[in-house]
Amino acid sequence: MRGRRSSAALLIAAGLLAPACAPDHSDSLADGLTEYRVRLDVVASGIEQPTDLAWRTGDPRLYVASKTGVVVPVTDGEVGTPVLDLTGEVSSGNEQGLLGLVFHPSQPYAYVDYTAVDGTTIVAEYPVGGDGRFDVAAARTVLTVPQPYEWHNGGDLAFGPDGRLYISLGDGGAANDPNRRALDTGDLLGKILRIDPRPASDGGSYAIPDDNPFVGVEGARGEIWAYGLRNPWRFNFDPANGDLWIGDVGQDVWEEVDVARAADGGGRGVNFGWSAFEGTHRFHDDQPADGVTMPVYEYEHGDVGCSVAGGTVYRGDAVPLMAGWYVFGDWCAGRVYALPATTEPGDVIPAGGVVTLARPGPVSAVVAGPDGELLVLGFADGTVMRIVPA
Repeated sequence: MRGRRSSAALLIAAGLLAPACAPDHSDSLADGLTEYRVRLDVVASGIEQPTDLAWRTGDPRLYVASKTGVVVPVTDGEVGTPVLDLTGEVSSGNEQGLLGLVFHPSQPYAYVDYTAVDGTTIVAEYPVGGDGRFDVAAARTVLTVPQPYEWHNGGDLAFGPDGRLYISLGDGGAANDPNRRALDTGDLLGKILRIDPRPASDGGSYAIPDDNPFVGVEGARGEIWAYGLRNPWRFNFDPANGDLWIGDVGQDVWEEVDVARAADGGGRGVNFGWSAFEGTHRFHDDQPADGVTMPVYEYEHGDVGCSVAGGTVYRGDAVPLMAGWYVFGDWCAGRVYALPATTEPGDVIPAGGVVTLARPGPVSAVVAGPDGELLVLGFADGTVMRIVPA
């Protein structure tokens, strides 16, 4: 508590964070959130329904995935011709579509997560040429997961500090985890998976690392890394220390932000509680309540929002006093928020410990670019925006 007040005081003193009584911020939220003095500069526009953004080492371009099924390159603010077009293969209804994009950290491959026309989640691999184009003819399906409904597909992809591919999957919908999948370690839905996406030595399309927590456990799926998640739409690793941060979209009342510290295993075998709990609040009494890692932050549906769009911990240089803050968005409120990443699971963050950065409209993701600076994807207006000092 003391450390968080100290950070806020430093921000106010530096002129980056306006105190709640500042006359030019009379529209601050009623619960005490205050305006942080940064702005969003538009980097690119005209991208239909952007969902994710990725970049390749040594390539100056940004690559943006669209819910409609295309990946476009962005060079100096100019949106180029799609390097991948899956519009004929993707279902983009409700929470479906092309949802995730990541490049292999050391090999010339890209991975996408999309919803096929039959509703199945597909993770596919594409060789990428020097010109950034995806080789569709050499595409390879890595993983398929049947989806019972058109909601809660998750869809994010990230390579961890260990070089493994992590994949987020929601509980499959519809409402209230009706089939109790999230806490069932025999089911891939409601989980974060961890795999080696390259072909396995036994001929499989991917390999399961031996140190995954449920390898060898009877009735469990070895791909599972963490479980008890409703719709982990966006997750990321702190580039400074490898901590795993997850924005898990809530049901009717509570949104949550979760963290698993790298020093404690980085989420290995962690149970985040859904659907025994929604946030820190008991939900299904028929689901076990023990062994749950509670969120570091939750907020009730209302003015603050109703659908968290997870982000990442800021480790850039442009806004020094924001370093070490977890930056995320909310779809409904159309706002970008930040909270101190030093928060521990089970802490109760006071309203004044979370600040409002900007109000750009519906946010689909907050992603760190190749320079460590944060980029915000505006879903409704099709923009990529950079957080910069005001």
